[in-house]
Amino acid sequence: MTLPHFSTIELISYAILLIPTTYAMIAGAPFVPTEMEQVERMLKAANLKPGMKVYDLGSGDGRLVHKAAKQYKANAVGYEFSPLVWLWAKFLSLFWRSKAKLRFGNFWKKDLSDADVIFCYLLNHSMNRMKVHLLPQLKPGAIIVSHAFQIEGLEPWKKLPRLEDQRLGPVWIYKKK
Repeated sequence: MTLPHFSTIELISYAILLIPTTYAMIAGAPFVPTEMEQVERMLKAANLKPGMKVYDLGSGDGRLVHKAAKQYKANAVGYEFSPLVWLWAKFLSLFWRSKAKLRFGNFWKKDLSDADVIFCYLLNHSMNRMKVHLLPQLKPGAIIVSHAFQIEGLEPWKKLPRLEDQRLGPVWIYKKK
């Protein structure tokens, strides 16, 4: 049995796609699309107003930022670090026709201090990193809305319960004092 032979260009191409995708899964969370019903709950709970600055960290296919921009007229930006997921989101943007922006990049390295609301669906280790890295840079009154995972040691401002009958997880909402 012989192993397949890959050219240098093919290997570099795979590395360009797989390294950031693997890092995104480890540093944030794997791509797991949020149910539209949950997106609605999260947006409603944030009490969005037109012009609010909204970020979605690990925005996946962009459904939350598109909905925030289109339905609530928010200034919505999504960050995605997986090139494959980001490309898919950019393609889907053609159908959403919203003013949301989808940016490829590592949100941990971005200045999010102008945020009114931050949405996320990240794993526990990333949520706990938020307490140290993200929360101090936020302005008073800024809100973090987390699907399913809480920030250990922080008291939520509000919590939406798990809805077993609709298979929707809890939503944790934190407000910067």
